[in-house]
Amino acid sequence: MPHERFQFTGVGGHQLAAALDTPDGPIKAYALFAHCFTCGKDVLAAKRIAVALAAKGIATLRFDFTGLGSSEGDFANSTFTSNVADLVRAADHLRETREAPAILIGHSLGGAAILAAAGRIPEAKAVATIAAPSDPVHVTHFFKDRIEDIRAQGEGEVSLAGRPFRIKREFLDDVAEQNLMAQVKQLHKALLVMHSPTDDTVGIDNATNIFIAAKHPKSFVSLAGADHLLSGKQDAAYVADVIGAWAERYVDLAPQPVADAGSAPRNVVVQETRNGKFQQIVTTGPHRLIADEPVAVGGDDTGPGPYDFLLTGLGACTSMTMRMYADRKSLPVDRITVTLQHNKIYAKDCEECETREGMLDQIDRVIRIEGDLDPDQRKRLMEIADKCPVHKTLTSEVRIVTKAAE
Repeated sequence: MPHERFQFTGVGGHQLAAALDTPDGPIKAYALFAHCFTCGKDVLAAKRIAVALAAKGIATLRFDFTGLGSSEGDFANSTFTSNVADLVRAADHLRETREAPAILIGHSLGGAAILAAAGRIPEAKAVATIAAPSDPVHVTHFFKDRIEDIRAQGEGEVSLAGRPFRIKREFLDDVAEQNLMAQVKQLHKALLVMHSPTDDTVGIDNATNIFIAAKHPKSFVSLAGADHLLSGKQDAAYVADVIGAWAERYVDLAPQPVADAGSAPRNVVVQETRNGKFQQIVTTGPHRLIADEPVAVGGDDTGPGPYDFLLTGLGACTSMTMRMYADRKSLPVDRITVTLQHNKIYAKDCEECETREGMLDQIDRVIRIEGDLDPDQRKRLMEIADKCPVHKTLTSEVRIVTKAAE
């Protein structure tokens, strides 16, 4: 699945690292995913669920909260409230650059955060929680033996999942002041609660509290046998399958029809994914492609290179133009195949070229025409190849106007 990496500005002014997993084909809807406490966007459960949803046509945005993963800032300065605000910022970024998320998904404390953020994302129609606590204060149980010291000293270091983190008194005060169940009662969105009955990190009673507080439409799915972090690959796949099927009832997941733009040219937008040195995401209308460079020149070879796209344009235009002529003249052409290659040659080796010094670009184009045609018909078709619009563009004077975006 295409994978884009970028940054957006959080409420604290820090750059937050984000990843957007998108479908190979049309995007049916956008989802926003909130990861578990002290985890990150690249935790296995988040990655697996996002990729699986992308395979179902749902583009999923996940990001590192302040001070985690590749995001800027100090984790100690973040609170539950600031994380909720950053989720709203992430939704704002999607709205400004793509489309606002219709589906919100949260895992563990991220589930509590997504419930708190849902009311501030009006376009969201469906909310799913996975192993979420019903009260954010639940996370303090992981370092309950350090709470008195943190309150007395203003901050303290705790060990979470084998890693050291600094927790401040402000964080304790913030989670203690949350009234999440009141927000769940006013959710006014479809809710899916998913929880394992054997979760020994966040007990199943939390799912019960959320489910009882919520108004319909609401659903509960048991993740029997799964652990809190959804370590099993099959568990993450199951969660994605259920969310995808459940969301269809509340979100229009039919690909949006492409508006008829007549003969108006479509924009081609090329943007770095920040996944690898050269990888780009290419968007034109409803179509999305990956561009890259070969490994030999420092790329990862995850997609065609710039000259590959150039040759693709010429080859496609050549074949289409020949097909239009053949159909118009009722020629018995079964199939047209165009093979192209780009090279640099010495100008002195080109007798018909005006340039006599240095190097020149040469495109070799080999056209195979299958069908019961006579020599004159084949000759005429070969002449038509040079009349394709892209061929004319490449062999005429081209003016490229470059300006900085406002």
